[in-house]
Amino acid sequence: MWRRLQMSMNSRPGATERGKQRKIKMFAVLKTGGKQYKVQSGDVLRVEKLAANAGETVQFNDILMLGGDAPVVGVPFVAGAGVQAEVIDQIKGEKTINFVKRRRKHSSKRTKGHRQQLTLLRVTDILANGADKSGVQAAVGAGSVAGVAVAAAAASEKPAKAEKAAKPAKAKAAKADAPAGADDLKKLSGVGPALEKKLHENGVTTFAQIAAWTDADIAEMDEKLSFKGRIEREGWVAQAKDLA
Repeated sequence: MWRRLQMSMNSRPGATERGKQRKIKMFAVLKTGGKQYKVQSGDVLRVEKLAANAGETVQFNDILMLGGDAPVVGVPFVAGAGVQAEVIDQIKGEKTINFVKRRRKHSSKRTKGHRQQLTLLRVTDILANGADKSGVQAAVGAGSVAGVAVAAAAASEKPAKAEKAAKPAKAKAAKADAPAGADDLKKLSGVGPALEKKLHENGVTTFAQIAAWTDADIAEMDEKLSFKGRIEREGWVAQAKDLA
């Protein structure tokens, strides 16, 4: 009976051809956060929190096995293989309650809740080879040493960019402070940016003005800026005549 049934099934047209045409969909077994996940392209999964932001693409390089028409088992990992995934969001897992009760001498109770931080991913591609040359950032756990380094680098990069953008703004502000047609009074002996600014505030902007100072003007400026004879001591009037 069984032999006849088997012969009749094999005699049906196209039965063996359909079996040959059927292909096994490619899958991969990856390792992350101390756990193993079997994934296929398009799968959505939750893993231990990764050092990545929503919208970024990460690549898992610890591939234990590739399945499909030509399965490959790693020793321990498959060389050149990788799984790429898009970060959907950073989420928290279900709340777990931990209840601890100490009897006898202590007689204490404690209830503690916890929600594990997770990363929600969508698998976009499974690479059988060439993953080491893809250029996609590796999936790194947020709590690992490498993950902390990535976070620190991202945090330090923001102030560096802000400082870089602030330098041209400061330079423009410094140029704007100097009156139009003013001479570079810092060429005078003992005059720096702060002292030049004080001279500008008192209406002194050119070498010609300083060269034309009389003894009364010098005494007045000494009084205003508390120079205590600095103008004569440094010889500003003579220098200004040469520079004017």
